[in-house]
Amino acid sequence: MGEMFGFVIFLLVVLALLLLVVSNIKIVPQATVYVVERLGGYHASWTTGVHMTIPFVDRVARKVTLKEQIVDFKPQPVITKDNVTMQIDTVVFFQITDAKLYTYGVDKPISAIENLSATTLRNIIGEIELDSTLTSRDTINSKITSILDTATDKWGIKVTRVELKNILPPREIQDAMEKQMKAERERRESILKAEGDKHSRILVAEGEKQSAILKAEGEKEAAILRAEAVKEQKIREAQGEAEAVLLVQKAVADSVELLNKVDPSNQVIALRSLDTLAKVADGKSTKIIIPSEIQSLASLAVSLKEAAGNLDGNTTARR
Repeated sequence: MGEMFGFVIFLLVVLALLLLVVSNIKIVPQATVYVVERLGGYHASWTTGVHMTIPFVDRVARKVTLKEQIVDFKPQPVITKDNVTMQIDTVVFFQITDAKLYTYGVDKPISAIENLSATTLRNIIGEIELDSTLTSRDTINSKITSILDTATDKWGIKVTRVELKNILPPREIQDAMEKQMKAERERRESILKAEGDKHSRILVAEGEKQSAILKAEGEKEAAILRAEAVKEQKIREAQGEAEAVLLVQKAVADSVELLNKVDPSNQVIALRSLDTLAKVADGKSTKIIIPSEIQSLASLAVSLKEAAGNLDGNTTARR
């Protein structure tokens, strides 16, 4: 019975020792540093891997992350060079570079960074006016980042970036700024509207111009077609007149040839000439030149007429 009790005690002791050993095995994850103290003093900074502490001698004083951290601080009242009080809240991006300095260099490091950023912000804003504060955020961010980064080196902290999140001027200044922005928007709207109207008028003018050009080209083509039609008509009339003249000349030539074949006498020729003269007399000419042959024939005709008249008179008297 005593042996059994002793064996149980032995097992309990072994189990306790195993638990003690296991509890002192430390596994440090990635991007983390364990600050270890031995007998109350700094001993080592453990990085990623498996480590073993000595029971009742070593302890992990702080687990420090090496990742970049972001802290959003509440708005701080600041006064500009032209005595305008405004509220500015900042966002600080920082990274721990030395776990030992971060652990032992400053108490409450986040609070220290907040106070330091507020003090630095007041100093910088106090040197510039309101308008510059609203338009020079990048410059202010760069100055604050440089000052904080230098001041936090002794704490094992590197400030990578500082951003002014919001800048809130007094209510009356905000109202004036809103009115100014509204006026600016209305001005831009008027400019855009004027540009649109101008563009519209240009398009209308271009359309009217193209319409006038097309109309002029249409009238030009119509005039050309009319001229071509008149020209074609005159050509046809001229061709018709030429053909008529050729036909008349051919008819005259045929008649002359026919007369030559039948060998007409002078009296026949004279009679034909007289007939032609009668046709000429029907025209609008006021002066006619009569050939001598026709004049002789005319005298003969008058003589014959007179003789015929005398014969008729004598016959009547006899009756």
